[in-house]
Amino acid sequence: MARLFAGRLHYAWVVVALMFVVILASVGVRATPSVLIVPLERAFGWNAAVVSGAVSLNLLLFGLVGPFAAALIQVIGLKRTVLCSMALLVLGSGLSAFVSDIWQLYLTWGVLVGLGSGAGMVGLATAIANRWFARRRGLVVGLLTASNASGQLVFLPLLARLVVSHSWHIVPLVVAGVILVLIPVVLLVLPESPASIGLGPFGSEEVVAPPTRAAAGPPTRSGVVGPPALSGVAGPPARLGAFGIAIAGLLRGARSVDFWLLFISFSVCGFSTSGLVATHLIPFCVDHGIAEVSAAGLLAAMGVFDLFGTTISGYLTDRFDPRILLFWYYGLRGLSLVVLPFTNFDVVSLTIFAAFYGLDWVATVPPTVALTNEVFGKDDAPVIVSWIVAGHQIGGALAALGTGETRYLTGSYVPAFLASGIACLMAALLVLRIARGGRAVAVAAG
Repeated sequence: MARLFAGRLHYAWVVVALMFVVILASVGVRATPSVLIVPLERAFGWNAAVVSGAVSLNLLLFGLVGPFAAALIQVIGLKRTVLCSMALLVLGSGLSAFVSDIWQLYLTWGVLVGLGSGAGMVGLATAIANRWFARRRGLVVGLLTASNASGQLVFLPLLARLVVSHSWHIVPLVVAGVILVLIPVVLLVLPESPASIGLGPFGSEEVVAPPTRAAAGPPTRSGVVGPPALSGVAGPPARLGAFGIAIAGLLRGARSVDFWLLFISFSVCGFSTSGLVATHLIPFCVDHGIAEVSAAGLLAAMGVFDLFGTTISGYLTDRFDPRILLFWYYGLRGLSLVVLPFTNFDVVSLTIFAAFYGLDWVATVPPTVALTNEVFGKDDAPVIVSWIVAGHQIGGALAALGTGETRYLTGSYVPAFLASGIACLMAALLVLRIARGGRAVAVAAG
């Protein structure tokens, strides 16, 4: 396959295009519960809090399994990790079509889809960008993470129409079928690394195998050698194992003040996107008399704007201070969430919100990854950024569950949206202190 592109297009861009589609389809699976909350309530009498619990478990596992999946790439390889993820998504979404009790919903959408989703996304995007590209890494991370929200563009309106015209049972079967079709494509088209097909990464002629060990961490900005690189804590990855590599990454990150600043700010990102808006915007709109299909179209519109917003964010991250970018992203997002509950929920206000929020949806990812690379080095960044993404998903899980409980107890989504907006405004100030003044990695004493 690589020979077909020799002299025409660097194969790294083929890998990006393939993984864009795979991530887009995987997000379609993860996004499906947002169109099923109301149908499941009607079919089984489950309330929003009960259904949201399964979504919360999904988001939590998505985050917690990410670092181990990123480490698994070093142990069994990129292709096998992606295929394992896709197999879990097919199994979980396919079986969910036959649920009849709440524990089955938790097992399928909560556990299986959560585990399958966690094997990719930001950690995978970082690994691909660092492995396949010597230049344009910010743009690549932006493109791959943009596919997260673009999955809503492709799937949500179609899935909402399937619910209305047929039955909710067909929805998980459709998304499982899409993933199943992509599995042989990944088998045939995805190489393990540029070196495996005799290429250097994009922007470099040097053929370099993926890193297996390091004697010490990368030099910090002050020139002082940092803590041992996680891939070399106890020998090569095959000996250390995915669990050991992931835990070593957590231990190295936990000693850094910058890690916690990134972790906390990105947890606010998850609280305000996947946990709040992606999960509860449709039922919030239904509360205001807006049809489910129209509300799903609103999320899809956000996916369109996010495709542009996150890609542009990647471009900007290659050129400007990522801290300043994050300040504006979180600040503007917070303002939009505070204002939304007080609008008329008409076509004009919701369209403005969709455009404004969509451009900012996951624009935070490229600068967050860039800062992780800056502080910890590109070899260790995929695992460490996956722990930061775990914070994102913990925030998302809290928002998914807490918002459902808030709606059940108070009959309104307004308090949850206001709380999320205020948290975003606080995060905007927090990110300005990440690696401030070019300091070295701040390792806590003792």
